[in-house]
Amino acid sequence: MDMIQIVLVATGLGSVLALLWIAFAGPSPAKESARRLKSVRYRHSQSTTDRVEAQMRKAVAARRPKMHKAAGSGSRIDALALRLHRSGVSWSLNQYLYVSIGLGLFVTLIVLLKTQALILALAFGLFMGAGVPHFVLTKLISRRTNAFNGKFPDAIELLVRGLRSGLPVTETLGVVAREVPGPVGEEFKLVTERIKIGKTMEDALQDTADRLDIPEFNFFCITLAIQRETGGNLAETLANLSEVLRKRSQMKLKIRAMSSESKASAYIVGALPFIVFGMIWWINPGYIGKFFTDDRLTVAGMGGAIWMGIGAFIMAKMVSFEI
Repeated sequence: MDMIQIVLVATGLGSVLALLWIAFAGPSPAKESARRLKSVRYRHSQSTTDRVEAQMRKAVAARRPKMHKAAGSGSRIDALALRLHRSGVSWSLNQYLYVSIGLGLFVTLIVLLKTQALILALAFGLFMGAGVPHFVLTKLISRRTNAFNGKFPDAIELLVRGLRSGLPVTETLGVVAREVPGPVGEEFKLVTERIKIGKTMEDALQDTADRLDIPEFNFFCITLAIQRETGGNLAETLANLSEVLRKRSQMKLKIRAMSSESKASAYIVGALPFIVFGMIWWINPGYIGKFFTDDRLTVAGMGGAIWMGIGAFIMAKMVSFEI
């Protein structure tokens, strides 16, 4: 057994052991005990803060989806269709699949003609065909989400003005759909259309929240649910929510500005070895082609790629902050 086979066998055994540990580890007893104690405290506490938090947790639990599809071909297709909708593009599932397959075949053909290595060409083609469209779709989803979050506080303020002028909530939702441009207006238009065909406002908002999966919109839905259970001035509650969302957006922009230099450095350091490797391989394949024929160089290349992946993961975690 040569070196490359030993490395592959060791990697496979390590992956199997890791999966077995994840499958049979089970939940943490300490976390489960803390969760039960917290639920008992919320249930029997006389504090106003604990009562409000208990009501919020109850509202969040009530608004979670009741059914979960098992992982399979149907659920994956539905997830892909949901991602396409979140991106805002007018692509269909067939168009997305055609682009992915065409890109994969094109890259496979180019690498095969350049190196005459079928397995390597198939690996590169599979990676590019599956990875590049997924990466582009993720970027489009992120861009649309940022555009939604940028206009959402303005939409809430428009709702507040409509409520203070005496309009009902459903009418103010229609005003937001007409007056606010971009993704916010599109999503509120879908909400109003669902209400017109007979759905309740809560169900229509919950469908949109499940489809978008944006924390800011979930805050909005939870605020409406808690206000309906506890009562109070809805306009004032939404005005406070709008202020909180604006401060949250400002904090995100500050963090992005402070971490932009670190992110740029991480991108350059992580991409430079692959760019240099690809350029040398394209100019002089014989000089660097031994990485694909010599077992020692193959193992060294795999080890370097693994360590670079670990370093990129650590750098990504260091510059990633949750608000």
